[in-house]
Amino acid sequence: MIDEKLLAYLEEMITPERIERFKEILEERTKYITVAIEDVFQRHNMSAVIRSCEVFGIQDAHVIERRNAKCLDEEISMGAQNWVDVYEYKDTMKCIESLRKEGYKIIATTPHNDSCYLDDFEIDDKVALFFGTERDGLSPEVIENADGYLKVPMVGFTESLNISVSAAIILQSLTNKLKTSNIKWELTEEEKQEKQLDWTKKSIKSIDAILDRYSKKS
Repeated sequence: MIDEKLLAYLEEMITPERIERFKEILEERTKYITVAIEDVFQRHNMSAVIRSCEVFGIQDAHVIERRNAKCLDEEISMGAQNWVDVYEYKDTMKCIESLRKEGYKIIATTPHNDSCYLDDFEIDDKVALFFGTERDGLSPEVIENADGYLKVPMVGFTESLNISVSAAIILQSLTNKLKTSNIKWELTEEEKQEKQLDWTKKSIKSIDAILDRYSKKS
């Protein structure tokens, strides 16, 4: 449980409009769908995927970096990393195992096998959508351990989309489908409060000094 007195104390330092905006956005947030990005080489693509997660209400993103150093481009992400929880891994299988323990089905996004088309994809369990590198796609570990495969229908000569474009299309479609279903996709009340406190802290300058003063008073 969060420290409700601390939240109330900190909320005195931000505007009522910002408090209400946080609450409105949290009503649309979900962990039922999550995203995993594997070894993305170009930092603007990774940043754009994180931005799409934020825009479409995906609260968690997972970044696997075995070969390439993670570096978000703040001009592309536009601060989205402040509002999305980003978890980092150095090993693909550890990410898969961690997500499975949380009850997620592993869904590989790839145009190169007998994948399910996006329009036909049914969400009946929590899903972790894996997106691969611009050059090589997803690793064999993801392809071999996936519970399902998903692709965007394409009718042109080009057989693949940029990862950030693909992620945006898929997330827009699946979040719309999820929110019109009978699935309980929303964050729990405890999760909403945790994020309300986290976002409030991120909205206040010199937060470390303020928290230090608060702890001495408590």
